[in-house]
Amino acid sequence: MQDKERRLIVLALLGIALFLSPYFILGEKAHIRVHDNLDSNLAWYKVLAESGQITGSVTAEIPQVINGLPRNALGTEFSLIVWLYYWFPTMTAYGFSQAITRFTAFLGMYLLLKKHFIKDEKWGIIRVGTSLAFALTPFWPSGMLSTLGMPLALWSFLNIRNGERNWTNYLVLTALPFYSSIVLGFFFFLSAMGVFWFFDILRGKGWNWRFFLAIAYMTFVYLVTDYRLVYSFLFDDEPNSRDEYFHARLTFGHSVRLTIKNFIYGHHHVHTIHTLIILPVIVIAFILIWKNRTWKIERTYVILFALNFLLSAWYAFWFYKGWLPLTKRFHFLDTFNFARYHFLRPLIIYILFAAGLRIVWNEGRLWRKTVPWLVGAQILLLCFTNEEIIYKKKPSVREFYAEEQFQDIKEYIGRSQDSYRVASIGLHPAIAQYNGFFTLDSYNNFYPLSYKKQFREIIANELQKNKRIRVYFDEWGGRCYLFTDELGKHYLFKKTSKKRIINLKLNLQPFKQMGGEYLFSSVPIENAAANGLHLDKVFSSKSSAWKIYLYEVL
Repeated sequence: MQDKERRLIVLALLGIALFLSPYFILGEKAHIRVHDNLDSNLAWYKVLAESGQITGSVTAEIPQVINGLPRNALGTEFSLIVWLYYWFPTMTAYGFSQAITRFTAFLGMYLLLKKHFIKDEKWGIIRVGTSLAFALTPFWPSGMLSTLGMPLALWSFLNIRNGERNWTNYLVLTALPFYSSIVLGFFFFLSAMGVFWFFDILRGKGWNWRFFLAIAYMTFVYLVTDYRLVYSFLFDDEPNSRDEYFHARLTFGHSVRLTIKNFIYGHHHVHTIHTLIILPVIVIAFILIWKNRTWKIERTYVILFALNFLLSAWYAFWFYKGWLPLTKRFHFLDTFNFARYHFLRPLIIYILFAAGLRIVWNEGRLWRKTVPWLVGAQILLLCFTNEEIIYKKKPSVREFYAEEQFQDIKEYIGRSQDSYRVASIGLHPAIAQYNGFFTLDSYNNFYPLSYKKQFREIIANELQKNKRIRVYFDEWGGRCYLFTDELGKHYLFKKTSKKRIINLKLNLQPFKQMGGEYLFSSVPIENAAANGLHLDKVFSSKSSAWKIYLYEVL
């Protein structure tokens, strides 16, 4: 390795550390993603850590959530992220998790490019720059290395496919399942590796059993580490909320538009931030291949370019109405999200970016001078996706979970939190859960269908008033919330909000039968008395984003 490339690597690692620094400097004052993060996973980890059921049996339940959330709904204890939140405070664990993911992403992409795609010594700026950019991409925090670990896994698989017998390849395949999820990325990656192996056979490259066994081995490790998922899938016969999930509702035209949208802009769970810089680069590189007639030389690039588009089409058309005859016949097509094959796109897009820069580099001296600027522009663009920047106007972690305020509520009620049940209106139930309250509402993708039916009775009148929330609850139901017609699908009414609920119509009889005694509302309810509710007290705090109206069910 040249000294210049070593210096670039050091600068890149320092850049990642600087990018991560707000988590450790600001702590709970930091601003991070709310959707599928603060509103769910971070609270789940705390609930799980305090439940005493981290290593509970496959039939264990967590009574703090919905009167007994199945333990299996909160993931496996063989995932390191669970233990980070057990060992450390929330934001320390969050910072460590981000660091593990981003430094591993850099290492994996760098090794992959250097050994298999961008090999020449003179292309160090492309290797290091692309790897840094990949490491800075926004990713779903609780997905861990489910997408950003794919380059490291591909590096190992390609090494094994080429006959290499280095033990580090197998160490990688063994370690990754302990910090990633098979359903959030690696099911799709491993099945793609299986297709790759099969195409090698069709191309006359023989039955590469070492490669096949490596794929089978990593799959086996995932099945062992995520044994709870295997048990739930194979042996748990109780109907669950996913049994009512319905995905095939788009028209053909809508699916086409979604294909183009996804290809250009990407998806919020696997943000690649490729629209402004990367997409023009890979399109220009494709045009140069066409102009220079280098189809055979750049065969891998052309295949990846086509695959990138096909994955966008697959994502969009997974929601096409044409699937209905199959989903009715094969129920698992509804309960398992096969659209997530598009989670392969970050890996493909950044390989294309590096390869596209190489093609531009080879086009001549003037073209070559643009490469460092293109790399720098992409990295600079990604710097502005730092959570502290893009979520600056959202509540900080401290303001969101409002521990001081909810401690006041706990003391005001003055009873053991396991002796009564609560639910929330206008704010996420994860906030109450994080603060130790036992909630009848929750955000979980896997819970008993019988509970969903029981909970629906409480909000049936509100669902009848609003088709959007009715379809949202009935055909998905992951958010088992006290939905109201007037608030819709909004759950962040801060203390500065002037919103009021005028005509609430809940059925609180089943709520009381389930043990419910209190409602936490972030907005005042004008007709509380008509619903059998009494306003006990209003709670506010400087360290909280909310004003909480505590209603007691009469």
